[in-house]
Amino acid sequence: MSATDRYARRAPTRGVRRAPALGLGLVALCALLALVGFLSVTMGSRSIGLGEVLRALGHVGAGDGSITSTVTLEMRVPRTLLGILVGAALGVAGAILQGVTRNPLADAGILGINAGAAAFVVFAITVLGISGVNAYVWFAFAGAIAALALVYAIASLGREGATPVKLALAGAAVTAGLTSVTSAILMTNVDALNELRFWQVGSLAGRYAPILTGVAPFLLLGLVVSLGLGRAINGLALGEDVARGLGQNVTRTRAAAFALVAVLAGAATAACGPIVFVGLVVPHVARFICGPDYRWILPYSMLLAPVVLLLADVLGRVVVVPDELQVGVVLGLLGAPAFVAIVRYGRLSEV
Repeated sequence: MSATDRYARRAPTRGVRRAPALGLGLVALCALLALVGFLSVTMGSRSIGLGEVLRALGHVGAGDGSITSTVTLEMRVPRTLLGILVGAALGVAGAILQGVTRNPLADAGILGINAGAAAFVVFAITVLGISGVNAYVWFAFAGAIAALALVYAIASLGREGATPVKLALAGAAVTAGLTSVTSAILMTNVDALNELRFWQVGSLAGRYAPILTGVAPFLLLGLVVSLGLGRAINGLALGEDVARGLGQNVTRTRAAAFALVAVLAGAATAACGPIVFVGLVVPHVARFICGPDYRWILPYSMLLAPVVLLLADVLGRVVVVPDELQVGVVLGLLGAPAFVAIVRYGRLSEV
């Protein structure tokens, strides 16, 4: 039996932990996230004390004109809030994809989301002459949604509909096609290459209040709705036949799940670029903690992912002061060995 089959056939009730203990775990994660958020606001090339942060927050809307107030209110706070929302969105999107596709290696990149966003960004730069993250973030959002819709439409062709295998194959095909087109354009346009390189590295730096307020409604709505999807994903994770036997409309559930992923991963990728490993690794960690029940995996992923993302962002700011490493680079350096450890010691198919 393949790893994917073993992953799909585990019953959501196997090894279920007690709800009170899992609830306390969520409370502890909320406290940890608050601590990491505080570190994100105070640490960097310029350290800011708690008193200075509180004074700056007391002047919200007015500002006291100091450098500390400007750095705190216009840079650190929006960056931290965006990191929390983007991390939560990527964690939940990854968990949904792994459950719906019954593929433990599923994440936003495998279904064309990153490639679609990149293709639309290149279109905006080369054809429309748009530059700057604030300007082309919406094209990245549209591209991510369009690519995922195309993948789902292709996979839905045929009598069996959008099966996990067809979704993975369609995602690989669409990703390869869009990546080839994007690369061909970039080879002949240096300006587009420079703009895309800035966005594609994956970063929270330079993403200020306008981007935060633009994508926050999509992310918040998607996160709230996704928390009610746990029971339905439990059915799909057992297999389509079992889900239908339980009275579930598999097609409608899968379409709703992919719509949520499009909103969550699309908005996150548009705002910060393609951030790797968060949506892939964090759901496995959540599954290890709370078992295979997606009613708990989704909220755990929602809290664990921003903790990981913000810690990586803070680490990137302090290791090469006064410069900084982008969070996408830090996650790539740390995420790869972490995933290898999960595969080697945690046995990926049984996490």
